[in-house]
Amino acid sequence: MIKVGVIGLGMMGLTHLDAYGKRGDVKVLAISDKLTDRLEGKTKAAGNVEGQAQGGFDFASVRKYIEGMELIRDPRIDLVDICLPTPMHLEFALAALAAGKHVMVEKPLCRTAADAQKLADAADNANGLSMVGMCMRFWPGWTWLKRAVAQQTYGKVLAAQFRRVCNHPGGGFYSNGELCGGGILDLHIHDTDFVQYLFGMPRSVYSAGYSKVTSEIDHVLTLYQYDDVPMVVAEGGWAMADGFGFSMHYAVNFERATAVFDFPAANPLMLYEPRKPPQPVELEGGMGYDHEIAYFLDCIREGRPPQTVTFRDAVSCLKIVEAESMSAKTGKAIALTTR
Repeated sequence: MIKVGVIGLGMMGLTHLDAYGKRGDVKVLAISDKLTDRLEGKTKAAGNVEGQAQGGFDFASVRKYIEGMELIRDPRIDLVDICLPTPMHLEFALAALAAGKHVMVEKPLCRTAADAQKLADAADNANGLSMVGMCMRFWPGWTWLKRAVAQQTYGKVLAAQFRRVCNHPGGGFYSNGELCGGGILDLHIHDTDFVQYLFGMPRSVYSAGYSKVTSEIDHVLTLYQYDDVPMVVAEGGWAMADGFGFSMHYAVNFERATAVFDFPAANPLMLYEPRKPPQPVELEGGMGYDHEIAYFLDCIREGRPPQTVTFRDAVSCLKIVEAESMSAKTGKAIALTTR
C-alpha cells in the first residue's frame, strides 16, 4: 500500500485526492493547506473540465498539517503530491526529494526553466522517484494521437493544430502574472508540452499574443517550426469573455486521414478517411489525472523511473514557453536548441 500526502488543496489538489480515492492500492494519510476551511473540506474549487474536484474525499480520515514541510517530515508518507501555487514548487519538491520521498508535482513544474533545471538535477540524484503532472500525455484521445503519430498509422503528419481557450478563472493567484505566469504558462503549456511530446524540440517558435488580465501573455498563437512537419500551430489562453467556458481541440491532418478532437463534444474524437464515412473513435474512460497518477503509482511499485513524462521534459517545455513569450513580446521568431 503506497501512502500519500497531498500539499495544496485547491482545484488540482482536490482532483488528485479524487483520483487517489478511486483506488484500492493507495491510501492518503495526510493533507496540508494554509487555509483551515480547505483542510476541513468546507471549501470547493471548480475546474475547467467536468469531473474535476468532485469532493468525495473523506477529510475526517487523515492527518492535517497547516505547514507542508511538516507533512514532508511525516515518516509514514511514501509519496508527496505537490499541488501548491507554481512559485512554491521548487522549495517543497526539493525538500521532499531530500527527505527520500517519491514526488509528484503538478504542472507547471516551476515558474521558470532555470528553477525547473535545479529540480531536475536534484531529482537525478534522489532516492525517490519523481514525475510532473502533464496530464495531456495521459488523456484519452490524446494518447490515441501519440500512437497514431509515432506509428505513422495514417502516414506522416502534414499539419497539426491545437486550441485550448477559456474565460479567466478568477482569483488573486491567477490574476498575478508574476506568480502564475499568465495564460501562456498556466494553460497553454499543456499544448506546448504535447507538441514537443509528438515532434520533439522545435527549431524555433514564432508567436503573437497579448495580455488582458495579468502582466504576462494571456492569449497566444504560436507557429512551431520543424524541418520534417510542414505546419504545427497552437492557440491558448484564458482571455475569453466571462461565461465562455472551456474548450480544447486538435485537428491533425495526416497523409491518409484527418483526426479531430473537440471537447466537450458528445463524440470528442472523430476520424475522417478517404471513401469512408466519418467515424467516432472509441476512447477509454477517465481523465488524464486518473491515468497519470495510476502510471506513477505503477512506477513506484515496480521501482522504475517514469518515461512517459519526466522532469527533464518539463524543463524543455518551459524553455519553449519562455521562447513563445519572448517572441510574442518582441515580434521576432526565437530559435531553440536541444541543449
